Formats: sequence, structure tokens, C-alpha cells
Amino acid sequence: MLYDAARIVGARAGRILYRPRIEGLEQIPDTGPVILAANHLSFSDSVVIPLAVPRRIRFLAKAEYFTGSGATGRLSRAAFTALGAVPVERGSGGGALEALETGLRWLKDGGVFSIYPEGTRSPDGRLYRGRTGVAHLALTSGAPVVPVGLTGTERIQPIGTRMPRIAPITVRFGAPLDFSTGYGHLKTGRARRVVTDEIMAAVQRLTGQEQAGVYNERAGGE
Repeated sequence: MLYDAARIVGARAGRILYRPRIEGLEQIPDTGPVILAANHLSFSDSVVIPLAVPRRIRFLAKAEYFTGSGATGRLSRAAFTALGAVPVERGSGGGALEALETGLRWLKDGGVFSIYPEGTRSPDGRLYRGRTGVAHLALTSGAPVVPVGLTGTERIQPIGTRMPRIAPITVRFGAPLDFSTGYGHLKTGRARRVVTDEIMAAVQRLTGQEQAGVYNERAGGE
């Protein structure tokens, strides 16, 4: 109930303020499990995607958004909880695995789970190499992966700024990718790497970003 109310109100406000261009929304199945794999340019990505998609979404967000103090901390906690965020501890292998298990449970129940394979925001607008958690979700659950390309969100809230700005944004959803068969001949680690690279290539085709070719190791971030 809280999620639906937040999404409806937020989506209306967002469309009035930003007039986002949303393409390919029909690529997201109306029912059944699906993974949304998006590039990551801005803090605002975690607001834009849930407001653009009519189905309820769960997604990973750093634990700090849930542990702040004072009015700002309470507001952050309430907002991310309402949007369907799952807290994950940065730099904690156990925390990341637990978060992925949460994603698998959500997918098993037929839900939509959103993930940023890059792991953290791009510091320079390039598309960084994807980490294989997204492939683990896809290969374990059998859920299709819908690539998501975000452009312009880095101008809403550039790294280091607190207040959002008004800027044109585009959200593109690509055709679902099916990894439920055809990868059994590969060892687990190799299969995850191949699947992740295919997903990131599909994201790049939606955004046109320059590929960095390396992991995003920037400390902190989201």
C-alpha cells in the first residue's frame, strides 16, 4: 500500500517536473519474475526506475541510507523503504550474498528485482564492467533480464551535490534476455562472466556510453 501510494504520487510529480522520456516499457512482462539490469549514473537512478515501472520493484541500496540520524536520516529511511530498497553493506561479502538471496526470494515469488551490475555510480559517465551478481540471479532463478539504459540522470544530481536539479532524462528498456538455457556446458564462474558481459553489452546499446573496460573501484558512492 505504501509503495503504491509513493509510486503514484512520485511518478506524477516526476513527470510534471522532469517530463522523462520512457521507451520500451512494454518490454517488461506484466507478470512473473524479471530482473532489471541498469547502468548507474546518479543517486536519482534509484528513484527514477521505480517511478517509471508500473510493477512493484525491489532493488539494492547501500545500508547508509537506512541508518542516518535526525530528520534527514528518517526521511531517507522512509523514502527508500517505500520505494522497495534492500539495504546492503558496502565491502561486506556476506552482506552482498544476503542481499542477492533476498533478490532470489523476490524473484521466486514472481517479483521484479532491479540491480546495477556496475556496483556503484560511474564517476565519469563511462559504462564500467559488470559484476557477476546479476548473472547469479539470472542463472539461478531462470528469470529473464531486461536491460535498462538511463541517460541524463547524472545531471539531476551530480556526484557531490545534495539538491536535485531539473534536467531532461531518458529511460530505455531493452528486449528481455533469456539465460535459462544454453549455458550448462560452461563452468559456473565462466557462465556468470559470459552472461554478465552479454547483459552489459545490451545496456551499452541502449545508452551509447563509452565502455571503461575495467571495474568501477571508486571508494564510497552508492
